[in-house]
Amino acid sequence: MAVLANKRSVMTLYSGSNDPYSHRARIVLAEKGVTFDLYEIDPAMQPNALSEINPYNSVPTLVDRDLVLYESEIIMEYLDERFPHPPLMPVYPVARARSRLMLHRVNRDWYVYMRKILNKSTDPMDADDARKALKESITSVAPVFNEMPFFFSEEFSLVDCAVAPLLWRLPSMGIELGPEAKPVYDYAKRIFKREPFQVSLTDTERALREL
Repeated sequence: MAVLANKRSVMTLYSGSNDPYSHRARIVLAEKGVTFDLYEIDPAMQPNALSEINPYNSVPTLVDRDLVLYESEIIMEYLDERFPHPPLMPVYPVARARSRLMLHRVNRDWYVYMRKILNKSTDPMDADDARKALKESITSVAPVFNEMPFFFSEEFSLVDCAVAPLLWRLPSMGIELGPEAKPVYDYAKRIFKREPFQVSLTDTERALREL
């Protein structure tokens, strides 16, 4: 268990030390500068503290006073509304809808493959197919990363909070993008250098880049 709080906090995040969905929530909290208690747990161990408040016994789980939230997208949007500055979603409805659609595509097009790769029960051949598909999918949109400083945006957003954990894990998943994906690497470097991103990393996640 780790606790990241140097003053009294009413907010608690139950988080996996190497869970990309938990990583998303930690990035948002860091971007917002929110002080919170961080409990690193393994949901597979069926911890009582988590199972009593979350029927799915999953991470991330956020507790804010009497409110309990699970599912990373719900947590991310709640935090953005609860702490409006800096904003991580556009103000106007059309732009917000586009951001939500992009987040959905990241989940459906990329996170699905990542889950297969990281799942220890996945057949090795299926995992290899997922690696190939993920590499091809990311590479195919590489030119987009040259158009704006962030993912389809001039400003850092919740979509970047979702993309960053995946890109951070590429080496540990055995994926090396080719030279044609240089814009992706340049984007990743910009994101990884951000202080909130560095603050969001657990010791386990930092070790992924030391392998």
